[in-house]
Amino acid sequence: MADLFIELVSEDIPARMQVKACADLQRLVYAGLDDLGLGYTKADDTDACLVSSRHLALYVVGVDDRQADRIVEKRGPRVDAPEQAINGFLASTGLTRDQLVEEDTPKGRFLFARSESKGAQTADLLASMIAGILNSFPWPKSQRWGTSRFRWVRPLHRINVLFGGKRLDGALALGGDDDAAIAFGDKSCGHFFESPGDVDLDGLKNAQDYLGRLKKAHVLVNHNERIQTVMDQARKLAADMGCSVKSGDAQIAETANLVEWPNLLVGKIEDRFMQLPAEVLQSSIQTHQKYITLEHISDGSMSPHFIIVANRIADHVRDDVIKAGNQRVLRARLADAEFFWTQDKARTLEDYLPQLTDITFYDGLGSVHDKARRIEKLAGDIAPFIDGCDLAKAQRAGLLAKADLVTGMVGEFPELQGIMGGYYAIAAGEDDDIAAAVASHYRPQGPQDAVPALPEAMTVSLADKIDTLVGFFGAGAKPTGSKDPYALRRAALGVIAIILESHTRIPLAKIFAKAAAYHGFDHVDDALLPFLRERLRVSLLDQNVAHDVAASVLQTATTDDVLLLADTAHALAIFLATEDGVGLLAGWRRAASILAAEESKEDRVFAPTIDPNLFVHDAERGLMSAIDILGSHDADEQTEIPDKAQLLQQMQALGQLRTPIDHFFTEVVVNDDDPAIRENRLGLLALIRSHMQNIADFSKIEG
Repeated sequence: MADLFIELVSEDIPARMQVKACADLQRLVYAGLDDLGLGYTKADDTDACLVSSRHLALYVVGVDDRQADRIVEKRGPRVDAPEQAINGFLASTGLTRDQLVEEDTPKGRFLFARSESKGAQTADLLASMIAGILNSFPWPKSQRWGTSRFRWVRPLHRINVLFGGKRLDGALALGGDDDAAIAFGDKSCGHFFESPGDVDLDGLKNAQDYLGRLKKAHVLVNHNERIQTVMDQARKLAADMGCSVKSGDAQIAETANLVEWPNLLVGKIEDRFMQLPAEVLQSSIQTHQKYITLEHISDGSMSPHFIIVANRIADHVRDDVIKAGNQRVLRARLADAEFFWTQDKARTLEDYLPQLTDITFYDGLGSVHDKARRIEKLAGDIAPFIDGCDLAKAQRAGLLAKADLVTGMVGEFPELQGIMGGYYAIAAGEDDDIAAAVASHYRPQGPQDAVPALPEAMTVSLADKIDTLVGFFGAGAKPTGSKDPYALRRAALGVIAIILESHTRIPLAKIFAKAAAYHGFDHVDDALLPFLRERLRVSLLDQNVAHDVAASVLQTATTDDVLLLADTAHALAIFLATEDGVGLLAGWRRAASILAAEESKEDRVFAPTIDPNLFVHDAERGLMSAIDILGSHDADEQTEIPDKAQLLQQMQALGQLRTPIDHFFTEVVVNDDDPAIRENRLGLLALIRSHMQNIADFSKIEG
């Protein structure tokens, strides 16, 4: 056995692609070795796969030196096949008739050709395997350079491949007119500025040896170590200033992946810029400049200090130059933000509304101004269903929600849309609730984002998303397969999240119809409600509801009450985990199986009707009594929509059928010789089915 090492040196790999590229390289090499029938030791990701902005490497331990010898088998025609077919098979294998083997198979007796194949040396197989992986590497975006036809994320300069610590012969053909190629080598490179010379990899012993050699050349190629180094240093620097790190882990990881040798420096913005909203500062410093932001521990306010992750060895004089340069760049961006902030506030938020007519929302769905008017009206329709919602405030917020799209600040920082509208609403003297609704009406923007907190904000958010869903479905721009260019799945999940987290009941079909009318459509697209139920299924799975439980509730559902469907699924999951639930499900399956068989024979469906005078056994009467009790319970609840607790109570009451059903099947033969008694007993089973299907389609439950 020997170790395999692969290193790819290129120009800067985008930070967001590095970790996935690492995993892809490991996955593809492991799959390639598997395909070649070579054994190896799967190592921990941290030790095996390494990446920085210019280096992507994989170390595989214990790869077999050669393939094992193996028997190659080829199946031929049947033994009684025409002579012509058998001769053709012999010609394709190069064997004679007596060298073939006859063997029985489930499809008959066939001829087989078996031959021994000698395993090849691993070193002879690796070059083509690696070239194949590189030619089909799944970069999200890639490019060609020079006259090459080969594509890589950025121009690829070196391919180092070692097997057993020694350079492996081979090359990657780049294609193109000059037939250029990159020969496999054993010379890496260090930090672009600090150690520009070659790093000799000959005799590499293990992954730690590689990490050590690169570290001496000022490259921290272990991305986890690099990220942790940045985090530790950032937290220490922040603590020294009475601050904590405001940037999230993902943002810090992205920043760390921009450098190969992190050196953290503290910068500071001018005091005059601190008047800008914290979101503007955060966006300018973190999102656009990739610096780490800080907040005061004492009150959580934004700190004027920020942290720069430089890509150089620490040097007092040079650090000052780097810091000054970065502060100068940031100052220019903040000066722009300050200008927009001042100019935008010179007008009220409502003053921007006419400019929305110049922006097309979508072809056939009018302008953004048209959308603002639709949100205003739709918010008025939704408000009565949201507890504590002030209708007038919701409508006002709906009208103003999109006004900030034409402000200078949002034009420069699009990620601040909505947020700036909230600030400008306050500056214009709008009510605080209206401003909050404008600021948060885009939420939730993903599974990790919170739903709006205020009733008016929920209302406007629902109105915005429902207008979008109804509009795009009506215009025929529905999601297809994995394509969802208008984020309609996210909009539907946002609607569901708001309804479920606020425990709100909304007649969605009615609201959809209103939205369709505001768009000028004759009707709501038939696919919209099923689309929403499918998103609800995804949401339930994310909440750890089993897929068969979700299917039993949703697959045949006709209601538009999202909360009722979700509560039913959760209650059913709880009930089926109990002993009564398991027992009742077994009884249901037996009853359903008998009914299905008898209905199939007679090609009709048995009605849930019973004549008590035809009961023969006490078990029949006992089961009917239990069903009667269940019926009276349902009648008591039918005037109101049950919540989750009430649904669970209903199911637990249903669970009381378990013992009577068991007695019934123990003591009663359903297919009695008397046709009337048989019909009556099948009607009793149909009654059980009817009661259970009022809750869910139990036939979908697996296990």
